[in-house]
Amino acid sequence: MKPPQFEYLAPASMAEALGFLKEHGEQAKLLAGGQSLVPLMNFRLVRPGYLVDLNGIAELAWIREEDGHLSIGAMTRQRAVERSSVVRERCPLLAEAMPLIGHFQIRNRGTIGGSLAHADPAAELPAVVAALRGDLVARGPKGERKIPVGRFFKGYLTTDLSPDEMLVGVRVPIAPPRMGSAFLEVSRRHGDFALVGVAALLTVDGGGVCTHASIALTGVGPVPVVAEQAAMAVVGVKPTPAAFEEAGKRVSAALSPDSDIHASAEYRKHVGGVLTRRALARAFDRARGETR
Repeated sequence: MKPPQFEYLAPASMAEALGFLKEHGEQAKLLAGGQSLVPLMNFRLVRPGYLVDLNGIAELAWIREEDGHLSIGAMTRQRAVERSSVVRERCPLLAEAMPLIGHFQIRNRGTIGGSLAHADPAAELPAVVAALRGDLVARGPKGERKIPVGRFFKGYLTTDLSPDEMLVGVRVPIAPPRMGSAFLEVSRRHGDFALVGVAALLTVDGGGVCTHASIALTGVGPVPVVAEQAAMAVVGVKPTPAAFEEAGKRVSAALSPDSDIHASAEYRKHVGGVLTRRALARAFDRARGETR
């Protein structure tokens, strides 16, 4: 299958890329890894008049620590993030989720920014950034702006980015001491999109009392679902299996997923609760240093 005719543009800098977006507006599409955009074009589901290839812009790829955050450039390959010792040490939740994204051939080309900007409701990265309360960094004609993750995802394949803006990076807090995290998902086969996925993290004090918890789910709505009320079931107490069970029940009760050819709404609600319980228990063990 072949895409409709388009004009190929290869900027060498962010400024040049932004100039193309300003000039061509909604007729232009940004090409990062191409793992989602190219199939959509081949199926004639999107028909850009101009394809702006970001692969020649070296300044968009980085992994670095700054101001207590882990910062990752939008064109950083997923495989580079997966293999980064800095990511494993500073953001274990992200490191754990990376191998679940497709297969390694996909991650060799796929980018962090491409996945987040595509905003697939079953993707792992949006849920990870939501659980971490991260920020997305965009750049446009008016300069750079930092978008909290809660405002970035607007709906199915829809974000807060305007047609003349591009995502340039993501920032997530560096994991503090005694924080544990876990990412679990259910899919039909390894490499498939998750039917349901859960990103969970919690922090304990010296006495083992949970001082902070966060839960975000993928595959159960048009955007990542942050389960704040469920997380409160383990905050302020020494977490127990009963507390994890209560958090799972709260997640199942609060979810309103759709049914589709892959799974029913009832199945997704049930699995969301089960994975929440398991992810919190694993995160708690890791916070106490009992398991990797």
